[in-house]
Amino acid sequence: MATVPDISLDGWIAQRAQRCPLRPALTFEGSAYSYADLAEQIARLAGLLAAGGIKRGDRVGYLGFNHPMFLVTMFAASRLGAIFVPVNFRLTGPEVGFIVNDAGIHTLLAGEEHQGLVDNIAASLCCQRYLWVDGARGDGRDAAQGMAAATPLAHEPLATADDVALILYTSGTTGQPKGAMLSHGNLWWNNVNALLTMDYREDDVTLNSAPLFHIGGLNVTTLITLMKGGHVVLHRQFDPSAFLDDVPRYRVTTHFAVPAMLLFVSQHARFNEADLSSIRMLVVGGAPVPEALLRLYNERGIAVQQGYGMTETAPMISFLTPEWSLAKLGSAGRPPLLSEVRLIDGAGSIVAEPRGRGEVCTRGPNVMAGYWNRPEATRETIDENGWLRTGDVGYFDEDGFLYICDRVKDMVISGGENVYPAEVENVLYAHPSIAEVAVIGTSDDVWGEAIAAIAVLRPGQSLTLEELNAFAERQLARYKLPKHLQIVGALPRGTTGKVLKYLLRAQFAQALEGATR
Repeated sequence: MATVPDISLDGWIAQRAQRCPLRPALTFEGSAYSYADLAEQIARLAGLLAAGGIKRGDRVGYLGFNHPMFLVTMFAASRLGAIFVPVNFRLTGPEVGFIVNDAGIHTLLAGEEHQGLVDNIAASLCCQRYLWVDGARGDGRDAAQGMAAATPLAHEPLATADDVALILYTSGTTGQPKGAMLSHGNLWWNNVNALLTMDYREDDVTLNSAPLFHIGGLNVTTLITLMKGGHVVLHRQFDPSAFLDDVPRYRVTTHFAVPAMLLFVSQHARFNEADLSSIRMLVVGGAPVPEALLRLYNERGIAVQQGYGMTETAPMISFLTPEWSLAKLGSAGRPPLLSEVRLIDGAGSIVAEPRGRGEVCTRGPNVMAGYWNRPEATRETIDENGWLRTGDVGYFDEDGFLYICDRVKDMVISGGENVYPAEVENVLYAHPSIAEVAVIGTSDDVWGEAIAAIAVLRPGQSLTLEELNAFAERQLARYKLPKHLQIVGALPRGTTGKVLKYLLRAQFAQALEGATR
């Protein structure tokens, strides 16, 4: 019988460190780590976590900006057969608390800038242990000090391909985030798909400034580059000036961005003169890219390659390869070799004709195991044959290239962040001046989409956008706050009482989009 290979996260990073220990693996704010250095950090943190009680199946969380310890924690958790749960650093205390408690996080690591937030909500959290990354406070929780004293833990193949490696939280239409469970096999086969589709090399240098808690920042170029034995240049946060500095400094060859990042770089005063000649592959995802922006980068000799994916697919669904970047401008490309994509209509029948629109469904070994503690949501999303419903509407052209044109659900994508109206509405409804409110998305030249609140006020009340956001910012991350407020006498409803948001979009889209510009 053939031996089953170890394809766990820790399995392949341990193998890579063994095969090329002296190669540069990671650079962060002037500090460089070889693969041997990275392996040593992983072994020591795994020993520290094990001494603190972490075992197979436990959840280890990370809250903080991009940092080498994010990756070290993920691989160390895998070494113990534990599950890594990255937390969106843009969230407020109550939002962080929901995720921590929903996942049942045993040990939470927090970056320096977020330790105060954790202190403020610690009494409401289920965590049994906290570790601080940077900013040691002499309370015995400093991760670096603990790792220095810990006994390094060598790799043993504890996790199987079907074991959950990550729980990545993505907002849901009910207003509560859902944790997508990605197995070690999901991540492995997604990366195999990507390696068979895209031009990754062992001598690549990828620059990542997208947040690692997002599947795009984590697994479009970052993990794949490490798998290939390449070099990751990691930025704490996105900064267009730092991007333009580091591309020529490190001779960056690959990069992942959301459209807003590309826009901000293109608007920088040094963009036209900057040396970007080393970039071979610039992948963009998270939202559709305006055609004018694609053409602008093409004029600089950089063919932006659009990918389409989601957290639940680890993330690859389709990709536009370089030879088609101009001929199929605006397309999300074709499915990779090991995955399938089809469209279904409202009755569940397959849409076969070219340019016929339907909901995009995908199937493959990269499709998530399901939602954490949400069996009903899992059944609604993945059918008995393994087809995952994306909630996006698309069509295939005559050549089989996929185009994404709408969303089945009401999700708004602002700056690459998913915002679900129900979550925002739940908060806005609590404002004392509001009787009813509906949240919709409207086109925005900078962020792709902007959040708009359509509100009915209580008798005798008044409300400004500034007052509304001052109320909401205590419970919502800033990217979820409305950029527009429209006061109306009543919301349009159907016969069942449901608010007809398509009528709101039709009624207010022009005025709101005009205000955006």
